[in-house]
Amino acid sequence: MIDQYAGISPKGDLVLLHKLGEKLYNKSFLHINSTRAGGGVAEILHRMIPIIKELSINARWEVIEGDERFFEITKKIHNSLQGNVENMTEDMWEYHYEVNKRNAEKLDLEADAILIHDPQPIPLIEFKKSGKWIWRCHIDLSNPIEEVWNHILPYTQKYEAAIFSVGKFARAAGIDEFIIPPSIDPISEKNRELTDEEIKETLHKFQIPIDRPMILQVSRFDRFKDPIGVIKAYRMVKKYNDCILVLAGSPATDDPEGEIVLKEVQDYASNDPDIHILLLPPFSDKDINALQRSATVVLQKSLKEGFGLTVSEAMWKGKPVIGGAAGGIPLQIIHGVTGFLVHSVEGAAFRIRQFLNDPHMAKQMGEKGKEYVRNNFLITRQIRDYLSVWYAMENKGKNILEV
Repeated sequence: MIDQYAGISPKGDLVLLHKLGEKLYNKSFLHINSTRAGGGVAEILHRMIPIIKELSINARWEVIEGDERFFEITKKIHNSLQGNVENMTEDMWEYHYEVNKRNAEKLDLEADAILIHDPQPIPLIEFKKSGKWIWRCHIDLSNPIEEVWNHILPYTQKYEAAIFSVGKFARAAGIDEFIIPPSIDPISEKNRELTDEEIKETLHKFQIPIDRPMILQVSRFDRFKDPIGVIKAYRMVKKYNDCILVLAGSPATDDPEGEIVLKEVQDYASNDPDIHILLLPPFSDKDINALQRSATVVLQKSLKEGFGLTVSEAMWKGKPVIGGAAGGIPLQIIHGVTGFLVHSVEGAAFRIRQFLNDPHMAKQMGEKGKEYVRNNFLITRQIRDYLSVWYAMENKGKNILEV
């Protein structure tokens, strides 16, 4: 499988992967998160685990189980850590812990390295048995509600290290901290090259017209993704440029708000026949790939964002991308070079019109964006970084590590 990345990923990354695989040969690497479907974490793990196994490392992926109440609580924690005020009670924190305790009794937590993803399973550290425990935070912690962070901090401090996606998300926790951005898999169903027939098949299935430019946003139906703001920007553009808008997203089992936000978006769209709102089943990778390749302009107009994998996905397909200047999006978009960053609905509308009216500029930025993703945001680089952190922890205290 790794051989398939030759000629796509940077050669140095592939060499280092094999070297690190030799150093960590036959060791065990456990990942734990809260959902197997929906969202970027699950998507990356589906692709990452088989690649790590091919390096002769015993990689496993476990998912914690919780009921509706648990995921309502963890959604509030998620929102609060991204700066939204939510009502959290001591009873909720106790339930968060209790559900993790029940999961700890069922899961096999034995491994040489354990990577715990996000706040949902963070209390599992209380049930540590062996190995190096690392907390991997994927969300935007740049401006959390302090009261909520103060409940998460004591758990964090019990880990041996923490990994954040962007430097400004890191918090002083008194443990080793690393910055590792997420990534996309260039040979996955979501990002591979498609034939014209495959693209037409998707557009026909969703009855999306091809006679006008398409503005696209792919994301969960989440208020932080600002789908209402995208519709507002589209309506401003529509006064001058005839176009259609596609909002596409999949549900996530750990996001109970998704259905409510979807209804808000449908109501706001007011049956506009040129707005296509698509609730795609999990694992609709080929359809998302086809939509991104069909789009004239791709948006990720997030107000808060851990990273925003859809930005790199669209850039990999050579598309001009407009992103909200939030979270990990500025890490991917170099303003005016690989796309545009915006701070408002008006700014988004202005940049959409700029791309629609200047196809040459859109093409140039798309080409530069693809090369930027190749060198920075492919899955081989992320696996290299995870294994490097683990190897560094195995050799703590050494100034120079040789592989």
